[in-house]
Amino acid sequence: MTVLKTRPEIEKMRASGKVVARALRAMSEAIVPGKTSPADLDALAARIVSEAGGTPSFLNYRGFPANTCISVNQVVVHGIPTNVPLEEGDIVSLDMGVLLDGWHADGAWTYPVGSIGKEAQRLLNVTEESLYQGIAKARVGNRIGDIASAVQKYVEKNGYSVVRDLVGHGIGRKLHEEPGSVPNFGSPGKGELLRDGMTICIEPMVNQGTYKVRTLPDKWTLVTTDGKLSAHFEHTIAITRDGVEILTLEA
Repeated sequence: MTVLKTRPEIEKMRASGKVVARALRAMSEAIVPGKTSPADLDALAARIVSEAGGTPSFLNYRGFPANTCISVNQVVVHGIPTNVPLEEGDIVSLDMGVLLDGWHADGAWTYPVGSIGKEAQRLLNVTEESLYQGIAKARVGNRIGDIASAVQKYVEKNGYSVVRDLVGHGIGRKLHEEPGSVPNFGSPGKGELLRDGMTICIEPMVNQGTYKVRTLPDKWTLVTTDGKLSAHFEHTIAITRDGVEILTLEA
């Protein structure tokens, strides 16, 4: 059953979201091509969350061994941070959650490492815009399918594919709660009704080539089956009678 949040509860989630946004920005600004590793960024995020009085939502969640998911190039999601430096021309998806005062927020962003090619930059631009296309449909009275369809249509219109095996989700006291599935593909008018007080994560994962993914032997890391690039953007949002509110913003 989807738990509807009160205004004070939404504000607590916003406080968690601000820490997420601050950590993502700090990690992106710390990247030095050829020098900074995902493990360095993971440690930085952990320090920022700790200083804010929070806890990384992902650490030990279902056994995940790091504070953040850091996914490079063809890695779609759930990349385990390594000590291998990021290189000029890479793209890197930073995904993290924060538990603060009993409430979670979750966000992700894909960043260029130094100067990247035009095709890689276009993938980032389209994926980011698809997130906002979905958010625009997150209105009281609409349905989950309206969000899903908006993301899918924008992505496919631009020649890319949306991952089917992974979806967004409800969030609040738990990192994953009802509605358990907020997909990036589907039909308008379908799925759960959007109501005042719902809090969800919309997170398009967009591939240059096929939407198909596979899991590596570590049982966490998911990669594109064709080796092409993937990008990931995510916000935690609150749906209210006065409109949608993005909770994972720093300001």
